[in-house]
Amino acid sequence: MTDPRPVLVLDFGAQYAQLIARRVRECHVYSEIVPFDMPVEELERRRPAGLILSGGPASVYEPGAPALQPGVLALGVPVLGICYGQQAMAQSLGGRVEHTGAREYGRTTLSVTAPGTLLQDLPPEDTVWMSHGDAVTQAPPGFAVTASTETIPVAAMEDDERRLYAVQFHPEVAHTPRGLDVLKRFLYDGCGLLPDWTPVNVIERAVDRIRLQVGDAHAICALSGGVDSAVAALLVHRAIGKNLTCVLVDHGLMRAGEADQVVQTFGEHFEVPLIAVDRSDLFLSKLEGVTDPERKRKVIGEHFIRVFEEQAAELDPKPRFLVQGTLYPDVIESGSRTAAKIKSHHNVGGLPEDMQFELVEPLRDLFKDEVRKVGEELGLPQEIVRRQPFPGPGLAVRIVGEVTRPRVEAVRAADRIVQEEIRRAGLQDELWQAFAVLLSVQSVGVMGDGRTYENPIVIRAVTSEDAMTADWARLPYEVLDRMAGRIVAEVQSINRVAFDVTSKPPATIEWE
Repeated sequence: MTDPRPVLVLDFGAQYAQLIARRVRECHVYSEIVPFDMPVEELERRRPAGLILSGGPASVYEPGAPALQPGVLALGVPVLGICYGQQAMAQSLGGRVEHTGAREYGRTTLSVTAPGTLLQDLPPEDTVWMSHGDAVTQAPPGFAVTASTETIPVAAMEDDERRLYAVQFHPEVAHTPRGLDVLKRFLYDGCGLLPDWTPVNVIERAVDRIRLQVGDAHAICALSGGVDSAVAALLVHRAIGKNLTCVLVDHGLMRAGEADQVVQTFGEHFEVPLIAVDRSDLFLSKLEGVTDPERKRKVIGEHFIRVFEEQAAELDPKPRFLVQGTLYPDVIESGSRTAAKIKSHHNVGGLPEDMQFELVEPLRDLFKDEVRKVGEELGLPQEIVRRQPFPGPGLAVRIVGEVTRPRVEAVRAADRIVQEEIRRAGLQDELWQAFAVLLSVQSVGVMGDGRTYENPIVIRAVTSEDAMTADWARLPYEVLDRMAGRIVAEVQSINRVAFDVTSKPPATIEWE
């Protein structure tokens, strides 16, 4: 199956670049994020169906500000500029961009003066989300101004003949209610694309790519029981059949009863051989004295590979490939030229350089919601498809400070209580994740008329669509009360419970 022509999002440093790519995919069009300064020759080689210039924090007049490369707008490819992207487009084509001193942040009323291609689904006045200081005050030659606000004269503009479009507002955010309609007009009318990035096509494309990469060789799959590794396993099994073996490594950092549950669920729903190995002693010994979260992830990532190499050596023929459920957000957060490294994901930044396997990562281009849709199409049971994400390093990144067996048992017990109370309240489908975090500090308490000096537990619960951004969940007080009461009563060494009310950004979902 031929790879789809992508819509490339040129990232000018926007906090919303990933969201733009996701929204394009919600329109069933394939998209990727690339650096703003990708050479024009490379852009052309990728045969994009369209380009989107993202927003960004800079002013186009700042020294060293990201500039639109000469030749990008001459590729003959439809282009949509958003916020900074609009300003960069206007500046490069002879328009005027000014720091007017009249900033717009938040919800703004947009006056549509000439709907054109992009805005034809919007009413004469609509609410949009703005976040800018500079503004286009004069459109370039050949452009028609299609919308304005009370503050800026050029809130949207387009040159339909050259298929160049631009808006000052952010159509990708939920605060612009009809933003998706604007993106669809660019994709369907401006680019002439069809909405054919569907789970069925994703599966066919992934299977073809796996067969091309693996051929007649054998592969071993790192199975955790979550939706990512399960979908990866099913895709590879569909591609190479009996040449795949799955391995579940219990690193001693899984949730209560999780290893047994994975083996049972896998046996009921899959026809792929599964090997389960307990290496908890190995991982806990290697983590002894390690407190830095980046180091934890790298230690765990390295020894995961060593265990898989050990298991592969016992198979005949020996697997040449290792299958992982790496997702697009894993790649982005582990750092690239256009995205700062937030944290190394153990299956991206934590892999040893001398690894003996070649990687097969059939989900590397997908967001989490896309993986779930693919899982449903493959027939995965809901208990797997809707399972809350759980990090590869497991409870190690939910323990601030050193990872020891008693501390693992404490956070595991607290996490079990959190999960039980979430299910009891019927909230599991409303939350992206809910879990317990063990802190390294201690606090004074009183229990049984005696003084205690023990660790606090933090409850973390968030809502999200893709984990790129997240909002803290407004759990009912009675649910928090039951969690806190049970944790203090049932978990040894815990005398205080707190609730994390920070969204992402500025925080991450996991504490480490």
